[in-house]
Amino acid sequence: MTNSVPPPSGVYVPAVLFFDENEELDIPPIKSHVLRLAQGGVTGILVQGSNGEAQHLSHDERKETIRVTRQTLDENGFSQVVIIAGTGGQSTRETKKLCKDAAEAGAAFCLVLTPGLWPPQMTPERILQFHREVADASPIPTMVYNFPVVTAGLNLDSDIIGALAQHPNIVGTKLSCGMIGKLQRLTSSVPASKFATFPGVSDVFLPGLVCGSAGLIGALPNIAPKAHTELYRLYKAGKLEEAQKIQALLSNADWELGKLGSIGGIKAMVAKHFGYGNTLVRGPLASADVQNTSIGKLEELIAFEKSL
Repeated sequence: MTNSVPPPSGVYVPAVLFFDENEELDIPPIKSHVLRLAQGGVTGILVQGSNGEAQHLSHDERKETIRVTRQTLDENGFSQVVIIAGTGGQSTRETKKLCKDAAEAGAAFCLVLTPGLWPPQMTPERILQFHREVADASPIPTMVYNFPVVTAGLNLDSDIIGALAQHPNIVGTKLSCGMIGKLQRLTSSVPASKFATFPGVSDVFLPGLVCGSAGLIGALPNIAPKAHTELYRLYKAGKLEEAQKIQALLSNADWELGKLGSIGGIKAMVAKHFGYGNTLVRGPLASADVQNTSIGKLEELIAFEKSL
């Protein structure tokens, strides 16, 4: 197996999906969302990240949403936008199947969540074995998804992720734990040409860049892709003070979004301000109430987004 190349640095967004009243995929607003994100300058779209309600979808639905995303991008002149597919399953066998499906549907990379159904059995040795077996079988490069909130508290440390980074087909990580120290240890010990380290929250987008991250894979660009790509541009241009002003807005808006309910909150803000989609989520998740929650910084961020 030859060494695979990591995804290009930049802003990636785990896109939300939209459903109709019967909880079926609502394709027109899904396409509208993909197109707005691409027009906002994102480097790539993560299909079936946690914000894409991956665990609430059938295998056929997961494959279909990747296909629709790739088709929408290609038909609208955005063939350069990268697709990463979330392929986490609760067994090694299922995860391998999801990686194969993702490749067939048009994804370039897989983001693999560590199984969290039986956390006491997920020892470091089993975690290493799981990710290596999946990477061995995957027809496209894989990335390690660390998100303790959705894996029963499993929080992979830099030793585990660093060991996985040595695998020729494991090319990056998304750190939704938001731990800058862990990010710094990885970026300083694994070459960026081999392994891309992304924070998973906008709250630490700029601090992550300062510490050598490859950019961001975060939920907030669902609402404001242009604001994030502008921060990235300013940082790359050496305009740190200007970038810090945007980071302050992103940090406050990210905090409000978390209190609003994240997935439901994203859909509610998108439907309210960008004219497509609805607030429906698949149960047991709950839709968000944007009327009785403080969203001043989110509104400010959207005003800034629309000014760009």
